[in-house]
Formats: sequence, structure tokens, C-alpha cells
Amino acid sequence: MAAGIFAVRRDAGGIAVASGLAALILGTLAAVAWQARGLSALQIWDWRAVWFTIWQAALSAALSAILAVPVARALARRRFPGRRALVTLLGAPFILPVIVAIMGLIAVFGRTGAINETLRAIGLGEFSVYGWQGVILAHVFFNLPLSVRLILQGWQSIPVERFRLAESLGFAPADMSRHLERPMLRAVLPGVCLAVFLVCLTSFTVALALGGGPSATTVELAIYQAFRFDFDLGRAAALGLVQIALSLAALLMARHIVAPAAFGAGLDLDRGPAAPRGFHRLADAIAITLATLFLLWPIGAVAVQGLPRIPALPADVWAAALRSIVMALLSALLAAGLCLTLALTIARSNKSWLEAAGMLPLVASPLVLGTGLFILLRGHLSTDDLALPVTVLINAVMALPFGLRALIPAAQTLRADYGRLAESLNMTGMARLRLLTLPRLAAPLGFSSGLAAALAMGDLGVITLFATDQPTLPLKLYQLMNSYRMADASACAVLLMAISFALFWLFDRGGRLA
Repeated sequence: MAAGIFAVRRDAGGIAVASGLAALILGTLAAVAWQARGLSALQIWDWRAVWFTIWQAALSAALSAILAVPVARALARRRFPGRRALVTLLGAPFILPVIVAIMGLIAVFGRTGAINETLRAIGLGEFSVYGWQGVILAHVFFNLPLSVRLILQGWQSIPVERFRLAESLGFAPADMSRHLERPMLRAVLPGVCLAVFLVCLTSFTVALALGGGPSATTVELAIYQAFRFDFDLGRAAALGLVQIALSLAALLMARHIVAPAAFGAGLDLDRGPAAPRGFHRLADAIAITLATLFLLWPIGAVAVQGLPRIPALPADVWAAALRSIVMALLSALLAAGLCLTLALTIARSNKSWLEAAGMLPLVASPLVLGTGLFILLRGHLSTDDLALPVTVLINAVMALPFGLRALIPAAQTLRADYGRLAESLNMTGMARLRLLTLPRLAAPLGFSSGLAAALAMGDLGVITLFATDQPTLPLKLYQLMNSYRMADASACAVLLMAISFALFWLFDRGGRLA
């Protein structure tokens, strides 16, 4: 009896975090559902936004997966100097502020960008980066690296012995593709497409900056317009319900559609598939070069344009930068505390509902949560009072699922390796946290904190819902773009990018050195 009471007390922190998280997510969703009162508030343009959201997410997912296949295959079967750095670099767009990447795409694909200058020089029509084509382009830019990494893992999951056997049997590249690569792709590609589809389904900043208009409005953008311009909370809430339904449908599909390729186990030898020569070598080189150019050119263009202008940025930009840094640090610390408490409780108690509570933020987008919190708190606080604390809270909550994925396995390993020893030494409370837990979990905790800080630093979601005279740096950048102050916007983008990467590096590096 006493042991049971002690276990409950020891798990009280994690249970409180999980319960608070469930109350926050489910409570805001309930407020949205109550305010919506069904879907009768939706107009014909809203249903067109729903259709465009599904269509652009499906097309973006298909293009990202199709273009990622030759790049992943080339990286899987080629070894060259800088390959590991390039694979690592493919993860950079995940923490790159979305608005910075959009600035880069405008610099390259915009009216005065290099692409349109070339098209005009050879007598072809211009490419417009605004509208549905810009939304698709930006989503492919963000999700191509994710698709490459996921498909590359699929290639690396094929045991080397299968490739050696194929070589000994004299398989040509076409035979290798038919018997090994295509079965792997049939198993991996559905999951890749669904992951990208879900990301594009809840994309807001891309549609805000490059979309708009009746033909390129997503559900997220429609929620923002109904909330901010029309102040039609019923319509915004109804759109939020549609957004939740789409996300749940995609998550349920993701759980049932992926099937294993069943290649069996291998010896985990460090050697990739055979590297055919001739045309195949040239094709692999072209695929890697084009993907690298597509991903790095926009960022390089922003850096070249904006770096010299940073010292001349106005004072309000630096004030916004300081405000964003403080908010990012608060979000990272809050996310780290919640993640650590919940991960330790999950590792100790092995209660599945605790982990399910930690994954709840995946159900709703930040914009839907912000709308729900506004509905719940609007009679008690003004929008200016809500803006910054709500942004900090939602950014921390949205980073939880990613942090838990890094912390839970490490916490379970810590529990298995040192749990009994710590209990035999009666090491509890702050002593156990300081001497055992934090040193052993410093690396994953630093990574998850850095990720939370970088994502919060670049977020342009919740803050746009509130009319505030205290903009964050991403919002200030968006305002500069809207006022056509592109030189200042480029400098602001470089500053935002540098701070985001610096915060991630400092937390991640600090965790590894601890």
C-alpha cells in the first residue's frame, strides 16, 4: 500500500503534465466545437479553401516523393567527400524559419529573380511565385529534404547481403531495381507521402505569404482571415473543426497504410548498394547537384542580399529580435521541463495514456489552438495581453511531440541501466536529478530544447491572430515584405536565420558537452 502511494507521488509530476496537456488541447478543441455550432457558418469560398488545401497537400506530397527518389538513390549508392555533411544539411530546412525560406524563394523565383531574368532573356514567359504554384514550390522546398531522408533510410534498411547476392547473380541495374528497390519503395513511399501531406495540410505561413485570393487559400489561411479581418468566430471555429477532421483522417491513414518490405535481417555492414557506372553515375551526380542547388540557392541569395544591410536595420527590428529571443528561450525552457517530466514518468510507469497525451498536439494546428484559447479567455484578457504568453505556451506545446521522441528512448535506457542502482543508494529528488538524470539525458534534452527554441524563434502562426504593437521578428519580417521594403526584409531574414540556427546550436552543443 505504501509502495503504491509512493509510486503515485513519484509520478505526480508526469501525470499533472499529461493531464494539463490533455485539458489544454481538448479544452481548446471543445471551445472551437462549441463556438462552431456545426458547419452551417461555412460559405462556398470556405469549401473551396478545403478543396484547395487537400489538392495542394496531395500534389506537394506526390512531387516531393517523386523528386526525392533519385536523390535518395544517388546518396545511398555513392560515396564522395562531404556526403555526410550534405545528408546532415538536408535536415536544416526543418528548423529554418519558414518566412526566411519564402524570402529566398522570392529572391530566386520572384519577378526580379534569376529564374525570371533567364526566362525573359530566352524569350519565355515569366514564372509567378505567387498563387498556387508558389505554394506548391515552397512546400516542395521544405519537404524534399524530409522525403530524401525518409527514403534514404529505406535504402539503408535493405541488408547489404541482398545487394551482394544480386551482384553475384549478375543482376543489371534494372534487375536490382525490380527485385530490391521497387519493393522497398512500395513500402516506404506511402508513409513519406502521408507525412508530407500532413505537414502541408497545416501549413500557414506559406499560404499567407505566397497564396491568398480565392484560388489559393488554405483552411489555415481562411481561419486567419475569418478571425482577424471578419472577426467571425463561428466561421473560424467551423474551419478549425474541418482542419482537425482532415488531420485526424491523415493520421489514421498513416497508421494503416504503411507495410514492411520484408527483406529480413542482415549483418549491418557499412556498405551501400552497388554503384553502377556510365550513365547512372552521371544521373546520380545530376540529381545530387540539382537538389543541393535547389535547397541552398535561395538561402544563399537571401544571405548575399541581406548580410550587408544588417547594421542599418531600424531599431524596431532589433526590439522585435530581442522580443523573439526571450519568447524562444521561454518556450524552449517550458518545453524542456514538460518533456523531461513526462518522459521520466513514461519510462518509469510505462503508461500508454501518458505518451498519447504527449502526442495530442499533433491533432490540431497552432492556429486552431490559438483560436480556441482566444474563445476561452476573451472575456478575461485583452488581445494585447494574450498575444505573447499564448504564443510562448503554444510554441512550447507544439514542440512536445518532437522532444518526447528524442527523450523517451533515452529515459527508458537510463531507467534500465541505472534505475535499480539509484534506488539501492536511495538517490531521489534533486540529488538524483542533478547527479544522474540531467548528465545522462543532457544530449537528447539539449537537442529537443534547441529544436523548440528554433521552431519558436521562426514561428509566424499564433502571433498573427492578435492585433499587437509588439511584433516578433518573423512578424516584423512579414510586415517589411508587405510594405515592399525588400532590402530591410532581406537583412531581417538573415538575422532571423542566424539567431534560429544559433539557438539550436547552443542548446544542442551545450547538451553534448554536459
